[in-house]
Amino acid sequence: MLCKTRGIVLHSIPYNDKYSIIYMYTEAFGRASYLVSRSRGKKSPVSKALFMPLSVVDMEVEHLNKRDLHRIRESKLSYPLSEIFCNPIKNVLALFLAEILFRVVKETEPDTRLFDYLSSSIQLLEVSDKGVANFHLVFLLHLLHYMGIYPNVDSYTVNSCFDMLNGEFIDSTPLHRHYLNQEESVVFARLLRISFENMSLYSFSRQDRVHIINRILEYYRLHLPDFPEIKSLSVMQSLFD
Repeated sequence: MLCKTRGIVLHSIPYNDKYSIIYMYTEAFGRASYLVSRSRGKKSPVSKALFMPLSVVDMEVEHLNKRDLHRIRESKLSYPLSEIFCNPIKNVLALFLAEILFRVVKETEPDTRLFDYLSSSIQLLEVSDKGVANFHLVFLLHLLHYMGIYPNVDSYTVNSCFDMLNGEFIDSTPLHRHYLNQEESVVFARLLRISFENMSLYSFSRQDRVHIINRILEYYRLHLPDFPEIKSLSVMQSLFD
């Protein structure tokens, strides 16, 4: 079946001497994998150079039932991402967020709301010039909505603790170790109000930002099965030293 769709590049690996496998989140099929030639010939209708992490690609694809790997007949960038690919900070942020998405976005059914969120966020990363150091915090917290595990913000009260296992603020310390203390919970409740529009107003020290991202990833790990260590995390954190 031939179909036109947009796709967001999550990850690529070599398949053999001639092909790579490109993992994508597509508008029409959800998560899907494609064989793409590693040749860089100018006449090729599918250029591997298009498939950088977080590239948004317009494609004509061939999907066959019961196949794990599909083919791309034609492709082109939906919009250029020169800042993301050339700006070292944005480039490493893109690598980090693409690795996260590769690990958490696994549904093979389309989700228009999720695709629109990812696509619009990528465009915002391209054009943002203020608060970029907080971009990944906003992205990951808002992504929790689409994963169905967003915390219960309304449960916050003064002197409460955030129970990470149950995703809510509670009045007493839980019996397990996965929680934020009262001081951390105040910061987290404030952080849950962050957005792409106001992210430039939030100021964190490097130590605080490292602590925050580690706690966010811990929350992901508690609620999503098989969530591994993120290899690009240390590279991303070193940018803000």
